Amino acid sequence: MDYAYRLEAKRIFVAGHRGMVGSAVVRRLEQENCEILTAGRDVLDLRSQDAVHRWMTETRPDAVVLAAAKVGGILANDRYPADFLLDNLLIETNVIHSAFRCGVERLLFLGSSCIYPKLAPQPIPEDALLTSPLEPTNEWYAIAKIAGLKLCQAYRRQYNADYVSAMPCNLYGPGDNFDLEKSHVVPALMRRTHDAKIEGEPSLTIWGSGRPRREFLHVDDAADAIVHMLKTYSADGHLNVGSGEDISIRDLAMLIADVVGFTGEIEADLAKPDGTPRKLMDVGKLFATGWRPRHTLRAGLELTYAWFKAHTEAGDLRLRAV
Repeated sequence: MDYAYRLEAKRIFVAGHRGMVGSAVVRRLEQENCEILTAGRDVLDLRSQDAVHRWMTETRPDAVVLAAAKVGGILANDRYPADFLLDNLLIETNVIHSAFRCGVERLLFLGSSCIYPKLAPQPIPEDALLTSPLEPTNEWYAIAKIAGLKLCQAYRRQYNADYVSAMPCNLYGPGDNFDLEKSHVVPALMRRTHDAKIEGEPSLTIWGSGRPRREFLHVDDAADAIVHMLKTYSADGHLNVGSGEDISIRDLAMLIADVVGFTGEIEADLAKPDGTPRKLMDVGKLFATGWRPRHTLRAGLELTYAWFKAHTEAGDLRLRAV
């Protein structure tokens, strides 16, 4: 069944607008003839049910993109499991329930590919959800995201609420977190490669063999997919959002080295674990709606490195918290 939701003249609340994904969604929505609503932490604590409902009642958005979340890497997930589970449950339940109470027409919940089992089939189809155990290193975050997805699905089934969910692969781009203790693979490799180039190091070491394969998507492509889904997709199931292509970590390191201009050797630390051998999502359902990413991996990395250098030169590598 054809579906179309017009964004023209709509009031759209982007929750988490200061994060990498939320800020990209704001940039993309600026191309639409709509009013963008935002509220920073100094104005609205999304963990407070009363505050969220009061703000929603006052602003009356027509649509919501829920990109806000407490995020972090493996170390943070391991150290603060209660925070990751509770904060994310509070954020998503408060926003989704308040949206329902205030009569919001459309809501898109942003999840993560970590919702899928550790040993999911490759490429990972949407129906792999809840078929076997999660990856233990980020299960707290994953469980919260699964709960948000299921809450949207429950409101749709019980109340016919027009809520959908998007599950992106590994995202990177402007606004990413380049802190070496907390960053994900692309910003971490880019930062380390840049530092190695500046310091004249003869080599760069990557964890493990470099054989595991991962999928990456530029954040502006993810934002474009989110807006596309807002306008064209309404169904019970969630959609995977990705590029449909993967790359080995070693080849990714070599590509980043080429983009950065680092000419040293790429060495493997075989004493470190490889992790899951492959993590590629099946994006056939999303592609069937007519959407495709615009950035090749190399082009996206070049744009990201240009952004990184500009902020490095300005002495600004502060974390971009969602």
